Amino acid sequence: MGIAKVKTLIIALLVLVNAFFLTVILVDDFAAARTERQAIDNVCTILRSNGIMIEPDSIKKSSDIRAMRASRDTEQEAAAANALIGPVEMTDQGVIYLYNNPERGSAKFSIAGDFEFILNEGCIPSGESILRTVNGLLRDMKFEAASLDVRRESSAEIVTVVGAYKGASIFNLTMDFMFSESCLREVRGRYLTGIEPVESGSGISNVSTALLGFLAAVKRGDVACSAVYSVEAGYQYSVVGSFGDRVIMPSWLVVTDMGRYIIDCESGDIRMI
Repeated sequence: MGIAKVKTLIIALLVLVNAFFLTVILVDDFAAARTERQAIDNVCTILRSNGIMIEPDSIKKSSDIRAMRASRDTEQEAAAANALIGPVEMTDQGVIYLYNNPERGSAKFSIAGDFEFILNEGCIPSGESILRTVNGLLRDMKFEAASLDVRRESSAEIVTVVGAYKGASIFNLTMDFMFSESCLREVRGRYLTGIEPVESGSGISNVSTALLGFLAAVKRGDVACSAVYSVEAGYQYSVVGSFGDRVIMPSWLVVTDMGRYIIDCESGDIRMI
């Protein structure tokens, strides 16, 4: 057999082997997806049998969500301040950093990630669309948003932004952009920097386990609910310890007829937000 024929045979065998392994992977993925869908159908049936209306399609597929930490980066804070009020002078007050631009406004950032901007009148016009204006500011601040919601309070329009990390919502990481008299006057909320995964950190729990825990809380009377509208995997943010460590933990958000609840994947605790 010539060398050319040997090479052709080897290539053909490699193609067949790759095709075999690809088929095995696809079959495994299909089986896993079918098992996951069956588990979701089963837990929805259990909830409905206990008086809680829920549809399988209301449960959003979870992504690769794992515990993370955030560290304070004053350079990123200063860049965010510069994006809204231009060149700033910084004053270090320990746990709080102040940023000031006499012509445009001021800002302060705390060690916990909380911040507040007070803008001078006319500094940032609302433009033709306040949502377009806010989206532009978020890009300048390098803040990833999961959703934007507009509401009116008296003479002001407020855009509430829910933060995200790589497409997954951080449910309690929010910003409020307050517009009055056709310009932005205040921005308040939380701003995280230095986000990185925690080695061997916990991941997102099984949605069936989370919903059965939620059902148990309803039966105990800890939670009031007769319908679940959506279930979403994401994160919640908190500050722990005496040194103000910032942690971002995997969580489930359950939106019901009685309110919005976060299920902590590590502890199983449920709280309304």
